Amino acid sequence: MRIAAHQFDVSDDKDTNLQQIRKGVLAAAEAGARLAVLPEAAMVSFEADRERIRTAAEPVDGPFVTTLRDLSRETGVACIVGVHEPSGEARVYNTNVVVDGGELLAAYRKLHLYDALGHRESEHVTPGAALPPVVEIDGVRVGVLTCYDLRFPEVFRVLVDAGAEVVTVSAAWVRGLYKEEHWNTLLKARAIENTCWIAASGEVGARNCGNSQIIDPFGVVVAGVGEEPGSCYADVELERVRTVRAKLPSLEHRRFDVVMR
Repeated sequence: MRIAAHQFDVSDDKDTNLQQIRKGVLAAAEAGARLAVLPEAAMVSFEADRERIRTAAEPVDGPFVTTLRDLSRETGVACIVGVHEPSGEARVYNTNVVVDGGELLAAYRKLHLYDALGHRESEHVTPGAALPPVVEIDGVRVGVLTCYDLRFPEVFRVLVDAGAEVVTVSAAWVRGLYKEEHWNTLLKARAIENTCWIAASGEVGARNCGNSQIIDPFGVVVAGVGEEPGSCYADVELERVRTVRAKLPSLEHRRFDVVMR
């Protein structure tokens, strides 16, 4: 299965962002991709004021996700896109939706909120309470995570234990001292320690570093974008997962299980 990781500079206007998403998904379809991974919070930028984000938030059966569902039906490309969803209080959920063939396959509400390095995501985002999903697309089992989740290896273990062969990470990874190094290092580490494919999309712009990439189960970056808007593509082969896991059976050698608090 060919996967696209697409990055763009998310604005505070939903219609503009939908146009950018459409551009990326059409390019993915043209390149023969079956799955397109797009950034976190692609509905409205985190740089918008919090009241604007709350006002823009929609339920997953609202017009924004409905448009994404229609786009997946039109192009034949499954899409993973970050949106904001009302949480029934003054805050919102930071949600990743998975759409395919006009249907909503899953909606993942971000578990780990970015209350670090001077940021307080929890002040305007409600954390999710459910485990992240694993969806099947053309026989490939895909786990779905969001940005700061990358710093928590145990949640990747949960997805791999649920059968994930690919884990996607949709992000708006903030620039900063050593931050780009953390992004690149942690993505490789998660691929290596879980012997799975990683497909990561990072928002690009003045605030965020981009660097979308696709990494194979041995930690090899097989495709990447950099710091400009655009897409990268890779053919994700399940035989590569099986081969690496046979040679490096670290998952079988574990002595600990992961239990959610």
